[in-house]
Amino acid sequence: MPEYKKNANNKSRQPNKVLNGLRLGVFWVLIFMIFLGFVSILMSNNRKMSVEEKDLTEVLSLAKDEKLKEIVVRGDELEVSPRDGTDLPEKIISRKDPSGTLQEQGFAEVVEDGKVAIRIEENINVWSTFLDVTLIVLPTVFVIGFLVYMMRQAQSMNSQSMGFGKAKARVYGNEKKKVTFADVAGNEAAKQDLTEIVDFLKNPKKYEKLGAKIPRGVLLAGDPGTGKTLMARAVAGEAGVPFFSISGSEFAEMFVGVGASRVRDLFSKAKKNSPSIIFIDEIDAVAHKRDARGGAGREDEQTLNQILVEMDGFDNESGVIVIAATNRVDMLDKALLRPGRFDRHVNVMLPERKDRIEILNVHFKNKPIDKSVDLDALAAKTAGSSGADLANIANEAAIAAARHNHKIITNDDITEAFERIAIGPERKSKVMNDHERKITAYHEAGHAIVGHVLPDSDPVHKVTIIPRGRTGGVTWFLPPEDRSYKNVFELKDVLARAMGGRVAERLILGPDGITTGASSDLQNIAQLAREMVTEEGMGAQLRDQVFNTNEVNFFGDRAKIYSEKTSELIDAEIEALGKEANQRAEAILKANKKSLDALAEALLEKETLEKDEVEKILKDATLPAAAKLHD
Repeated sequence: MPEYKKNANNKSRQPNKVLNGLRLGVFWVLIFMIFLGFVSILMSNNRKMSVEEKDLTEVLSLAKDEKLKEIVVRGDELEVSPRDGTDLPEKIISRKDPSGTLQEQGFAEVVEDGKVAIRIEENINVWSTFLDVTLIVLPTVFVIGFLVYMMRQAQSMNSQSMGFGKAKARVYGNEKKKVTFADVAGNEAAKQDLTEIVDFLKNPKKYEKLGAKIPRGVLLAGDPGTGKTLMARAVAGEAGVPFFSISGSEFAEMFVGVGASRVRDLFSKAKKNSPSIIFIDEIDAVAHKRDARGGAGREDEQTLNQILVEMDGFDNESGVIVIAATNRVDMLDKALLRPGRFDRHVNVMLPERKDRIEILNVHFKNKPIDKSVDLDALAAKTAGSSGADLANIANEAAIAAARHNHKIITNDDITEAFERIAIGPERKSKVMNDHERKITAYHEAGHAIVGHVLPDSDPVHKVTIIPRGRTGGVTWFLPPEDRSYKNVFELKDVLARAMGGRVAERLILGPDGITTGASSDLQNIAQLAREMVTEEGMGAQLRDQVFNTNEVNFFGDRAKIYSEKTSELIDAEIEALGKEANQRAEAILKANKKSLDALAEALLEKETLEKDEVEKILKDATLPAAAKLHD
């Protein structure tokens, strides 16, 4: 079954916003400067090309020579327009004596003779005035606007920096529909432990009279998807108190001190709203073990230290409880786990069969399902599934029903959803040639026969040669009931049936005809054999001894805490388990060659065989003495 993990990683982008604002401001300043330069060049060139200034006597001489068409008088300034066909510029500027008129200054004769026309206008040049005002006012307005913009950016950056150390916790508590323990199916033991926390928040006096102290912290530990977050919200919903939820990764920042500041802010808010609950999801992101590689200057260690300080600073009447969730308790710092901080540890286990039935009923409650749907059978098949896995199966079943245009969810839809999640979707587009189909059929038949005849193996549930996920075919074994432990015989049967595919290929194709189809099987065999020897004490010579291979040294490398001689013994034990699995699988398949051929032919014909069909074909299969481990 797939595993799910929440992980939030929020990164601040405020510096990028300010930088982009500065770039935008500089860009517009450059554009405005280019515009002003362009206008100035146009005006300068226009004046040089078409305007010429002359003395009044020269203008009078040109008028007598009948080279002028009109003289426009604007105060003391004269704008002279030459006649067409002359070599004079388009416009001539001149000035008269302010003490007299043009007629008094010699222009009376030329006007009377009709040699030039004189027109008097008010001294207002709208365009020139507008341009002059614009060139003065516009730069001023632009500079003031730019300064205002930069001040606002500075204020924004300051406000953002002021909120940089604020906790980003989501607050629950005012919702109309609160989460309660009724919404949490299964895990009765965990709910019982948390019920006492709810009772303390509701009735603190009852415990204080007896001298009992409220647990300062509750650590929820369990596999991903088991409902740790849902349980924490149910505690808050049952107690009716504010619920501050934050992920451990949300404390982390690239700037040293920000995480610690957010921790202080979070606990301060919770105390102001007490009684309340702080929920830190994935706390291992900031509370992992400290070592000599770090130091007080590391951001994550400063954050952890601040959490430790805040939890130590709680008094018994603060009314604030910290609930944290993790699926890696082994990674947490010991200082966090001691009494006085996380006083109570609650294990949220994978649901048992009866719990899975309850969870499935919750998730199918609001979905239309056929009367023939058997959720008990689905619960039996989903051993080892988490609550999130079961919710995903229910959702995939609804999607499958919609895909097939069903009005209600049928058994076929649920089976398709279960198999899609457990072993991957069918890859019907994957086309295999006849030779590949034959190899796959014998490979899967080898797994099925070995698992079928071994006394301590789980029974065969289904065999298919239709490609699913990354596999070319699947042989599926399901336990008849939930089991907490496995003995050495059961694990050795797992190794033998995993080797059955490779052995079947070798029997049919010869020693040199084996394919890469067994690569994942061989990897699983090696991994399980190593776990049996190093972690479970199931070696022949190293029986009842375990060897921790997960220790990390000062440099971050995995350290061996045993000698080279012991390492050689471990390798020899692993090799022996692999050889034993190979010999048992070979003995079984040689003794049941007819059954192997029959099952392979049936797979080539039907592609998929259910449990009843497999058992019918293998009814005559037997377990040879060479493959027995015990009578």
